[in-house]
Amino acid sequence: RSRENAEKTRINIKKQLTGKIDINNRIKKFVDCRSKDTGRRELYIVEGDSALGSVKLGRDAEFQGVMPVRGKILNCLKADYATIFKSEIITDLVKVLGCGVEISNKHSKDMSAFNLDMLRWNKIIICTDADVDGFQIRTLILAMIYRLMPTLIEKGFVYIAESPLFEITHHRKGKNGGDDTYFAFNEKEKTEILSKLGEDANITIQRSKGLGENEPEMMWQTTMNPKTRRLIKVCPEDAKKTAEIFDLLLGENLAGRKQHIEQDGHLYLDMLDVG
Repeated sequence: RSRENAEKTRINIKKQLTGKIDINNRIKKFVDCRSKDTGRRELYIVEGDSALGSVKLGRDAEFQGVMPVRGKILNCLKADYATIFKSEIITDLVKVLGCGVEISNKHSKDMSAFNLDMLRWNKIIICTDADVDGFQIRTLILAMIYRLMPTLIEKGFVYIAESPLFEITHHRKGKNGGDDTYFAFNEKEKTEILSKLGEDANITIQRSKGLGENEPEMMWQTTMNPKTRRLIKVCPEDAKKTAEIFDLLLGENLAGRKQHIEQDGHLYLDMLDVG
C-alpha cells in the first residue's frame, strides 16, 4: 500500500507541474501577456505584490508577463524533492514556465517531464530590489532553476534585470531651464554622474525604496524597455564551477562559505545597501 501511495503522489506531482494554465487552472497573481509567440514572450519574476503592481503597470502587455514570488522561497539546493514540490510558489513557477522539471535523483526520476519545446517564454527575467534582501531572493530563484531545470541556464534563457539604486535629478537654470534625470545602479555610478555634473549643479538625489515605489514610466525606462534596460544573461560556461559556487553560497559547505567571505567579501562592498 505504501508503494501505491508513493506512486500516486508521484503521478499527482507530475500532473501538477505540467498542467496547462487556463480558466480552470489559474495561477494566483500570475499576469500573462497577449502574444502567443514564444520567440517574443518575456516573463518577469518579481518579489512581492508591490513590485507586481509597478511592473504590471510599467510593462508592455503585448509580450511581457509577470509572476510574483511571495517572500524568500525555499532553498532548493538543501531541500529534497518531496519538500520542494510541496511549495506552492515553486510548483506555480514551474507551471508558468511550462517546460517541466529535470530530476537527477534516481529515486524520483520518473517525476521528470522536461521538454524545452514546451517552454512558454523566450526570456525569463529575475527582477528584484537593489538591496541585500533582493539579492538573496534573486539567488534563491536562480538556485531553484539550477536545481530543477538547469538546461534553461545552459541554453541562455535566464536573465537578471538590474534596477537603479539612485535617481538623480539635475535642475537646470536660466532660459534652458528644466530637469534632466539620471539613474545610477550603484554607488560608483552615482559618484561618476555627480562628478560630471559638477559641484555647483542644483541636484536632487532620491534613493530607491524598492521596485514597488517606482512610477510605471520609470519602471519601463530603467527595467523593462528592451532599448534602455540592463539585462545580465545568466549563462555560465563551466557547469562544474557553477555547481561549486551554488554549493558554496547556498549548500552545506559552511567551512567553504566562511573562507569565501573572509577572502573575497571585500569584493561585494560596492553592492551593499548601507543607506
